[in-house]
Amino acid sequence: MTTTTVPHGRASRGARLILVAAAVTALAGCSTIKGWFGGKSGDALKPAELTEFAPSAKAERLWAIDLGDGEGVIGSRQGPAVADGRVYAAALEGGVSAIDLRTGNRLWHHETELAVSSGPGVGDGVVAFGGLEGDVVALDAATGAQKWTAKVGSEVLAAPTIGQGSVLVRSIDGRVTAFNAETGERRWFWERETPTLAVRGNGSPTLGPGLLFVGNDDGTVAAISLADGRMLWEQMVAAPEGRTELDRMADIDGAPVLDEVTVYASSYKKQTMAIDGPSGRPVWSHDAGGPGGPAVGADKVVVTDAAGTVWGLDKATGAALWQQAALARRNVTAPAIHGDYALVGDFEGYLHWLRLSDGAFAARANFDGEAIRAAPVVAEGIALVQDVDGGLSAWRVTP
Repeated sequence: MTTTTVPHGRASRGARLILVAAAVTALAGCSTIKGWFGGKSGDALKPAELTEFAPSAKAERLWAIDLGDGEGVIGSRQGPAVADGRVYAAALEGGVSAIDLRTGNRLWHHETELAVSSGPGVGDGVVAFGGLEGDVVALDAATGAQKWTAKVGSEVLAAPTIGQGSVLVRSIDGRVTAFNAETGERRWFWERETPTLAVRGNGSPTLGPGLLFVGNDDGTVAAISLADGRMLWEQMVAAPEGRTELDRMADIDGAPVLDEVTVYASSYKKQTMAIDGPSGRPVWSHDAGGPGGPAVGADKVVVTDAAGTVWGLDKATGAALWQQAALARRNVTAPAIHGDYALVGDFEGYLHWLRLSDGAFAARANFDGEAIRAAPVVAEGIALVQDVDGGLSAWRVTP
């Protein structure tokens, strides 16, 4: 077992202040913050009003289901996972459900008394989720029967990553713990010191062949050996520089995306980087990005920044191809690629489809008016969207 030790006092202080960072970020979309601090007007900080446009695509809701009481304000960005035609989704006080991707019919439901703080992860016939008290629970993906339980040192907000015989759990204290997928036996853990101030939440590890990629709160991406937890390389995406703790926030809170041999990651400090997976060397970097993960298509990388601007970048070079600024201060989610469109949600429950070719609005829909914080998930041409109230809906878009 390989371990890295951090001073407990410093780590716990950082964990406490993560909530403060979440509050600061949330205030960016509040119309009253400027008045609180003596400004003349809060108009410049109000969420942008939605403007009319001529739709060039049609969004259709296929089905919707209530998962139970959702995450509310805990800031975990609970979202679904998809495997083998099934959607696996969780709610804070609603347990975990398996749902048919095409019909929306519930196939099984696992009740639990735990406060389920993460979305589920799925792989190797296993579904796993984490709780606010550091509990980890693994279920049989076919039946929902419990396989094993384990414990980590702090709350789990990121969905576990499952594959190659392991369940990888990222906890909010900066630790990644590897469990045997069949037995729940702990194999190793890797630990990273967390900054004093950080955006609440973190991204799931991303699996590669024999290794995993982890985005850290200090603006780095690390490659970790799946066999023993050794760090193989580390690359700085955005340096945590500045005069204050707030200025130095550089969190990579979305899961890095592995596309063939290239890893893509985006930082709260407005940086997105493409990294060579085997070596850790940068391929390109661009000064646009945010804490949520990038979406990677055939020839474009799409990211959203903290101000609500959606960016389309050239996949090969990182050059900006377009930007869509009309969703400013609407607490826009990280994007997903949905056919020929980039899809994001916002704080009022609106879904926005943007053309990948030029970033123009193509379609818009609203399910139930509840805030959407998790990035949409796309599988088999269907976009799955979960809101903070535990509502899950499936969407198709056609020209």
